[in-house]
Amino acid sequence: MFSTRFTKSFGIQYPIVQGGMQWVGRAELVAAVANAGGLGLVTALTQPDPDALAKEIARCRELTDKPFGVNLTILPAIKPPPYAEYRQAIVESGIRIVETAGSNPQEHIPEFKAAGVKVLHKCTSVRHAIKAEQLGADAISIDGFECAGHPGEDDVPGLVLIPAAADKVSIPMIASGGFADGRGLVAALALGAEGVNMGTRFMCTAESPIHQSVKQQIVANDERQTDLILRTLRNTSRVARNSISQQVVAIERAGGATFDDVRDLVAGSRGRLVYEEGNPEHGVWSAGQVQGLIHDIPTVGNLVARMVREATEIIEGRLAAMT
Repeated sequence: MFSTRFTKSFGIQYPIVQGGMQWVGRAELVAAVANAGGLGLVTALTQPDPDALAKEIARCRELTDKPFGVNLTILPAIKPPPYAEYRQAIVESGIRIVETAGSNPQEHIPEFKAAGVKVLHKCTSVRHAIKAEQLGADAISIDGFECAGHPGEDDVPGLVLIPAAADKVSIPMIASGGFADGRGLVAALALGAEGVNMGTRFMCTAESPIHQSVKQQIVANDERQTDLILRTLRNTSRVARNSISQQVVAIERAGGATFDDVRDLVAGSRGRLVYEEGNPEHGVWSAGQVQGLIHDIPTVGNLVARMVREATEIIEGRLAAMT
């Protein structure tokens, strides 16, 4: 059960993917997901330079002999990272799966494909999914409005976005944003996806390399405990609600805010310290509305096994009884 075009194409057992999360997608988590039968993704830009990324890939290989990939997020910046060098490190490390995300992956897909790398592109709209397929992506991850991080500017939740995208693309597609358990997996499959991508849920596992206090905060939070920041700058980001995110929201509501007005509050270095030192109020940090479905901090293996068991019971039990 749960053999889909995505699992067959990407060589994994279960259609469950660990999202490429900044400061979180490190070897210990990625390997745990791979060993559990899912697809784990090392986050390239978590590493300070391409050489460090190559070492992190090697460290992951010491922890698993199962397939795993690398996330390369492409975002506009005054001084962009050396993407070509990161791309080269990925290829030279023998990685065969890459998740691209953020901006248009046109610059990267041809070189990845030439090296035999399968490309999964994460996007937040149907039009971007169509474009990624045209550019040669092997699969799509469609990210609904419920998600952590960057949900785009269209505000379309997964219940509509997933089937809308499934109607328009022919390559395998997985669903992202709002998934935490077997119910979500079954729902995604019913809506036309061939798997799920989870970020916040995998953050809150034993192998996740973030502070225990942050994991406990995710468990304590409910589905209302997020804020959308940088909306007025058209760079919307969903983060866990705290005193810092509320300050950003207040500045934006006052009108006329520029990035300089919130720069210090939203600095990535502050979010990194949240994860490393465990003070959830130190800076803004990503978390999705799915917090309301997260009630424990299991091992990755137990989480994946539980999801598969729940999904199987739903399909073979409650849904079968309705036919």
